[in-house]
Amino acid sequence: MSQSLEHSLTSWSGQALKHQASWIDDIDARVRVVCSALFALVVVSSQSFTPALLGLFCAFMLVKASKLNIKRTLRRVVAMDLFMLTLICILPFTTPGDAMFTVLGLTASWQGLFHALLITVKANAVLLVLFSLVATMSASTLGHALAHLKVPDKLVHLLLFMVRYLDVISQEYKKMRRAMQARAFVLRTNRHTWKSIGYLFGMLLIRSVERAERIADAMKCRGFCGRYYLNDEMKIRTIDWVFAIVFISFLILLIGLNIDGLFK
Repeated sequence: MSQSLEHSLTSWSGQALKHQASWIDDIDARVRVVCSALFALVVVSSQSFTPALLGLFCAFMLVKASKLNIKRTLRRVVAMDLFMLTLICILPFTTPGDAMFTVLGLTASWQGLFHALLITVKANAVLLVLFSLVATMSASTLGHALAHLKVPDKLVHLLLFMVRYLDVISQEYKKMRRAMQARAFVLRTNRHTWKSIGYLFGMLLIRSVERAERIADAMKCRGFCGRYYLNDEMKIRTIDWVFAIVFISFLILLIGLNIDGLFK
């Protein structure tokens, strides 16, 4: 596969997520989904910095291997870390332990700070792995993978419809906002603005329901009976087995470090 080839996929925010083709794209989608879920479970369960930092290092390696756009990926990570910054500021004051400093009678503890930093490291590791293994596949591929993994059909339908029609709802919202601007509406901090925004979201909800009913009628006319048909056959190849074995071995290492940390 050409190194210069770029895939233009759809991210969960509805924007184009571009990355250069890599060997990650050749791995079976089911393997990538299962490995991502196991990684999240193991890393989130970590109780010390060593396995969490190793998981973060692994996540960086996968980002490099999947050839994601670094700047775009960092912007998404920073958006989450802004929330984590709030957690770092609050958690030391709500966790008992050794005093670090006192502000207005509130004592910040070292244990709370370490706990907040540990949560931040784990969240970043999980997010980067999801970007590398899951967000680099199309929504249709992800839906087929989940269906092959025996995920309930209704959940698969909800996922695919959500991804497909997020952009439709976004276009409907932009259309109504342009209509409001054409009538000289300007956002202000007054009752009229809040009332207008309420009407905007109310109409967006009504139009979304109407669009959903038209789509349901169109699907019934085409013979849809609530079943998700799989037109492709996913086969596990050698590269999939190698990746799964190496990845699970790494997860076993993290589990061993967690167990070792519990007995110290």
